[in-house]
Amino acid sequence: MTHPMTPVPVVPVVRVLLADDQPLVRAALEMVITEAEDLEVVGEAGNGAEAVRLAEELRPDVVVMDIRMPVLDGIEATRRVTAGPSPARVVVLTTFDEDENVYAALHAGASGFLVKDMALDDILDAIRVVAAGEALLSPSVTRRLIAEFTARPAPGPAAASASTPPSASAPTPTPPGTDRLAAITDREREILTLVGRGLANPEIATELVLSPATVKTYITRLLTKLAARDRVQLVILAYESGLVPLAAGAPADRR
Repeated sequence: MTHPMTPVPVVPVVRVLLADDQPLVRAALEMVITEAEDLEVVGEAGNGAEAVRLAEELRPDVVVMDIRMPVLDGIEATRRVTAGPSPARVVVLTTFDEDENVYAALHAGASGFLVKDMALDDILDAIRVVAAGEALLSPSVTRRLIAEFTARPAPGPAAASASTPPSASAPTPTPPGTDRLAAITDREREILTLVGRGLANPEIATELVLSPATVKTYITRLLTKLAARDRVQLVILAYESGLVPLAAGAPADRR
C-alpha cells in the first residue's frame, strides 16, 4: 500500500527592488539578498523616476529606496510608489548621520529604513519584517531619528512674532496630532505611548499585564481610529502629539 507523500512546504519568496544611484551599493545589496532562499532581487533602479516605473511594472513586495538620487529623489519616489491601490512597501536606505529627510520619507509612506552600515543579517531581517506587514525595524534607531527631526522648530510667520508685544505671552501651540487623539480611550493612549517608545507587542503586553492578542487588537483599533497606515505613523503621531517626550533616551537596540 502506497502512502501519499507529505507535501514540502513552499517558502514564499519576497520580491525586492533596489533603488540607489550607486552601482556598488546595489551590487552589494543584491549579493546579500540573493544568498537568502526566501528573498530575490527582481530589478534595480539608478534614480527615483526609474524606481517608480519599475515598481509599477514589476510589482515587488519591498522597495529598498535610497533618499538622495538624481532625476527624482527618494522621498517623492516613495510617495508615488506607496500611493497606488496595491503598493509595495518601501524601506528607506540611509546613511543615518547625514540624511535629514528620513522623517519626511516616513511621512511619504516609508515603512522603515535600513542603515547602510547595518550587519548583513539585520538587513535581510529588516526586509522580511517589512514584507510581512510590520513597520518598526529598529526601535532605538527609529526613535533617535524621529526625535531628532521632530525636535527641530517649524518655521513660523516672522511678522506674527514681530507684532507680539514683549509683555504679551504667546499662547502655547497645540502639538500637531493632538486633536486626533480625542477619539481614543485612556487605555489606547497608554498603548500608543508605548508604541511611540519603541516597544514591541510582547513588551507592551508585559508592561500593561495584557495578553499579546489583546495588545494586537488595541493596535488595530488605533490604526483605524487615527487613520494611520502602519506602526511607523503611530510612532510619529506619538511624538507629534507629545505623548513621548523628545528628550527621552532611546531604549537599547534589541536587534
